[in-house]
Amino acid sequence: EAILSCKHKFSKGMSLRIEWKKIQSQGVSFVYYNGEFTGDLRGRAEMLNTGIRIRNVTRRDSGTYRCEISAKSEEGQRLGEATITLTVLVAPTTPVCEVPSSAMTGTVVELSCKETEGSPPSEYQWYKNGVALLEKTGTGSARAANITYTMNKKSGTLLFNTVTKNDTGEYFCEASNGIGLSQKCSVKRMQVDDLNVSGIIAAVVFVALVMALCGLGVFYAQKKGYFTS
Repeated sequence: EAILSCKHKFSKGMSLRIEWKKIQSQGVSFVYYNGEFTGDLRGRAEMLNTGIRIRNVTRRDSGTYRCEISAKSEEGQRLGEATITLTVLVAPTTPVCEVPSSAMTGTVVELSCKETEGSPPSEYQWYKNGVALLEKTGTGSARAANITYTMNKKSGTLLFNTVTKNDTGEYFCEASNGIGLSQKCSVKRMQVDDLNVSGIIAAVVFVALVMALCGLGVFYAQKKGYFTS
């Protein structure tokens, strides 16, 4: 549960009107109005004097809340307000990883890893053959390892500008945000092979021969008059 406290210094003899609102990017909505809770909090929230107790909080409850109290007195209407930010911490879920099963040497290859439930947002660590990959910092052990990739721990991408056969291996990604246990996706293998130049040449020659034979066939048919009406 979460308790949003809102205290005031109005005298007990005053007639109080209490409202709670949630401030969002799309506008301001009522949370407690005219003596009742509204929206998602209906049925799982209660008033504690002028504060709120929320049961079974979810990530959707995160946000900025505003408590507004108005009081009537002989001197007239008085108004007070307080703003509270509620951050609901959520452990990460199993990330979704995209790893190509095969790639050609010298090409650009990007691996991606993402999960959307964690709060605060998760950071991502890639592993190859069970060993954590280093970030390309340009100094220290990362520089000495002659890293040919760029790993972005914020976005979860692992980018090879020019992939090589040495990059063949089994990859997985781990998501963590300091809340609960870290989560990882299943292991996926990426096989990097050289471009089969001889095979491409053979295929081109074969296609050229087929086209030449087709052309000769059409020429022979025209010469024999098979296309005349």
